[in-house]
Amino acid sequence: MLQPTLRRGGFALVAILIVAAGSAVHAQPITRAPAFSAADLVKLPAQNWITNGGNVYNQRYSALNQLNRDNVSGVKAVWRVSLNGSGLGQGYSHQAQALFHEGVLYVVTGDDDVFAVDVETGKFLWTYEANVDFEHAVICCGRLSRGVGLGDGKVYVGRLDGRLVALDQLTGKMVWDIRAGDPGVSEGITAAPLYYDGKVIVGFTGGEYAVRGRISAYEAKTGKRIWNFYTVPGPGEIGHATWPQDNAAWKYGGAPVWQTPSVDPELGMLYFSTGNAAPDLNGAIREGDNLFSASLVALDVATGEYRWHFQLVRHDIWDFDAPNPTILFDAEFDGMPRKGITAVSKAGYLYILDRTSGVPLTPVLETPVPQDRIQKTAATQPIPQGDPVVRHEVDVVDENFEGILRNRARTFTPFSNEASAIWRPFSGVTWHPSSYNPANNLMYLCAGDGPGRGTAGGDPNATIGPEPEAENRRYVQGTFGSARDIGTDSRSTLVAMNVTNHLVAWRRLLGTRCAGTCRTRRARSVRSLAWAGAPRESWPSL
Repeated sequence: MLQPTLRRGGFALVAILIVAAGSAVHAQPITRAPAFSAADLVKLPAQNWITNGGNVYNQRYSALNQLNRDNVSGVKAVWRVSLNGSGLGQGYSHQAQALFHEGVLYVVTGDDDVFAVDVETGKFLWTYEANVDFEHAVICCGRLSRGVGLGDGKVYVGRLDGRLVALDQLTGKMVWDIRAGDPGVSEGITAAPLYYDGKVIVGFTGGEYAVRGRISAYEAKTGKRIWNFYTVPGPGEIGHATWPQDNAAWKYGGAPVWQTPSVDPELGMLYFSTGNAAPDLNGAIREGDNLFSASLVALDVATGEYRWHFQLVRHDIWDFDAPNPTILFDAEFDGMPRKGITAVSKAGYLYILDRTSGVPLTPVLETPVPQDRIQKTAATQPIPQGDPVVRHEVDVVDENFEGILRNRARTFTPFSNEASAIWRPFSGVTWHPSSYNPANNLMYLCAGDGPGRGTAGGDPNATIGPEPEAENRRYVQGTFGSARDIGTDSRSTLVAMNVTNHLVAWRRLLGTRCAGTCRTRRARSVRSLAWAGAPRESWPSL
């Protein structure tokens, strides 16, 4: 997943926002979190926010109704606290969702430092300094963390240097610390770990550095690994035939896991989506669909065994990976109750599937797309037939644009060393978490639809795997970026999509980049909260 290094360094604050300030308050002792049951983790959050997605369905929906459209203008800060300068400076990106349990916030910065903060006073109850050695940890896409995990009296931290750490929830002292990944090859952790059934489950990044993606589960008490699933299948495994059989491209195939997975306890399944295949922009040396890159994958949560998959983008050469968290929901389709799941990629299409089988609940059409012989592009792409999340072609360019706009710059327009190309969207829906309202079946997505350009890629003689002697070790093998010079508009939108009929309920143009959404329960009126332009540490769930 190539993404620009976010440059909102400059503040590392926690701002507690409430409707009205109360009387004088005092710090309270930390209450140890239990070994949360499946029922605890599925129910809608009200008094606490104990997982990265609010619950293990990743719905980011709060059952509270005190904050709504009628009173949101009265929200104000009652205290602010600097996080000791952690996570400041060029190259840091503020993307963490704070957890909240019995009066205490648990928040992590891009330095992987963790702070336990009393919600009433802003006082630090404890701090953990990770002291990541960034000189020897190869970081792909900015210094960031998307959150921590919580359960069984411990706070779980996945670090950019590949370490997975359990901290005592009461003191912040280390309980165990394991080397889960290899930082020397960029096998790090940005996603928030998930505590479930005595396990800590987390995915690994590093696709831009010839890493073979994976997701693993560890014992919450000891850190011992329970199971491991490679997102690029090896010889004899399901999906291996979608990689070349005459080279070792699969060993370095990418498909990293950027987000916290979702879980259905009743089915015993774990769900996550994956990043792009590697090398990102050179499909010439990895002929085939390249499973399980840019895919939605379902595993047995107890064993890590494969259950099913659905590939969102075949043989990706556009960096159209799927870093957005999967969301589970239950709704009626044609009068029948169904167990649904959503996945959305940077190609800007939303997929609505049955989570028991991976079969689409709304139509998906195998659609022929333009081809490039060098890039060995896939003949068809699976395109949902409901309303699009974003625009998928360029209808007008600036009068001074002198380039060639092939195929109206539609999504999946190929490029190579012999022929550059422009396409839309450049990055439809990225990491910014979506949310879902079970009361009206609306899903809320942050989306962008500016144009992109590929100017180089597709070298059949390129090196397979890392080049240790190269000054730049990135395993991309091509060049691309935005194409704003063509004069067409780039915009950021908030989109509400009904998942039962795949129709857009409304769209709102945003004045700044959207940092994700959460949803509150209806009071006098519906209120969807898109925290645009602010670090997610600044928006704890109350």
